[in-house]
Amino acid sequence: MTTRTEKDTLGLVEVPADAYYGAQTARAVANFPISGLRPHPALVWGTLVIKKCAARANMATGRLPVEIGDAIVRAADEALAGRFDADFVVDPFQAGAGTSHNMNVNEVLANRAEELLGGERGVYGRVNPNDHVNMAQSTNDVIPTAMRLAALRLHASLGPALAGLVASLLRKGKEFDQVLKSGRTHLQDAVPLRLGQEFEAYAVALEKNLTGLERTLPGLCELGLGGTAIGTGLNAEPRYIELVVAELARETGFPLRGTANLVETTQNMDPFVACSAALKGTAINLVRIANDLRLLASGPRTGLNEIALPALQPGSSIMPGKVNPVLPEVTDMVGFQVIGADTVITLAAQAGQLELNVMMPVIAHNLLFAMGILRNTVVRLAEGCIDGITANVERCRRYLDDSLGLVTVLAPYIGYAAAADVAKESARTGESIRDIVLARRLLEPERLAAIMEPYPLTSPGVPGKSGDQ
Repeated sequence: MTTRTEKDTLGLVEVPADAYYGAQTARAVANFPISGLRPHPALVWGTLVIKKCAARANMATGRLPVEIGDAIVRAADEALAGRFDADFVVDPFQAGAGTSHNMNVNEVLANRAEELLGGERGVYGRVNPNDHVNMAQSTNDVIPTAMRLAALRLHASLGPALAGLVASLLRKGKEFDQVLKSGRTHLQDAVPLRLGQEFEAYAVALEKNLTGLERTLPGLCELGLGGTAIGTGLNAEPRYIELVVAELARETGFPLRGTANLVETTQNMDPFVACSAALKGTAINLVRIANDLRLLASGPRTGLNEIALPALQPGSSIMPGKVNPVLPEVTDMVGFQVIGADTVITLAAQAGQLELNVMMPVIAHNLLFAMGILRNTVVRLAEGCIDGITANVERCRRYLDDSLGLVTVLAPYIGYAAAADVAKESARTGESIRDIVLARRLLEPERLAAIMEPYPLTSPGVPGKSGDQ
């Protein structure tokens, strides 16, 4: 590999000749061969947008020469279009606070801006990564701002994806509204419900999760950009701080605002903790729902088999004809990963000291990764699983008719103890609840039929009585 020699404050460094990044990035590549991963694309996007808007704001204040500022903006636009994707190379597990990632972006833009002004990569004769691209900035305000922008961008697709899953579940709730079945608590027979009620409840739970996610957005829109190193705003003019937030709001379309306390915003990771907690809550419900689907579809001969999931792929390398619930299974795995990411974020957020939390890179990696895989999962779960679920109506009704939970509807008429005796005899003999009640002459046939009419049993009220009784 041919190289060029660059110099930074520690000395000379060999950099790949065709790279747009420079010496500090090359050092980071050598220092942190940890995961083999690249920075999350949304984090790269957020950092590039900051550099572009900072250049505009610094030109507006008169501090950055227009020729240099315009070149940085042009370079940023090229990078945002994907031209330099291969040059953003720093492992997410890197030096604290994200200095390596920040300098990676600074160097790429400086070298490209240098070229646009007629210079050569690695020379920095006209455009310097620190003095110009990073003007009025610090890693310590750039990285948390980029994290906020990246999370907002991913939420713009995660939110609609989750809403799509909610809509799919609501459609199934309506489709299955007349399918009567036995409920189960403790995995034992319980009172009747409609299959549609189960699916509607899943939808409502996830709708609440979506609302919880949306409640975290205002915190992500509060920016500490301009606080520079520790939130005091050293080397950033007040006019710049005002302008750069306005530029970012205009560029991204997000309702961004400057913080009232730059020091607090520099120290505090609360917005990311809140967002991650909302993701975890969503993941918990998704795992619960996925596991219910696996139970309800278990079988087909030796399980519940109340619903059928779409057959997506062969399920075994040895058992012919086997089909597995693959999308609920992958939903479980993604849910576990999101919950694990939240644990990392929790630990990292409390690990800040004094004026800075240096664990921001691992917070960014876990938060953005969790948002991305959760979004992709809910899309596939809706389209590849929920939309194609069918109900085994006969199996549901047979379980309902055999359920010992039906004695519950008799308790208001024959008493709890007598109803329990009926349930015990049914369990011992296999006779139906109806036959035992009639044999014991506990209720008249017509009255029993009215009380045990299935559909009204799935709504509030005392079976066999009118609403005003």
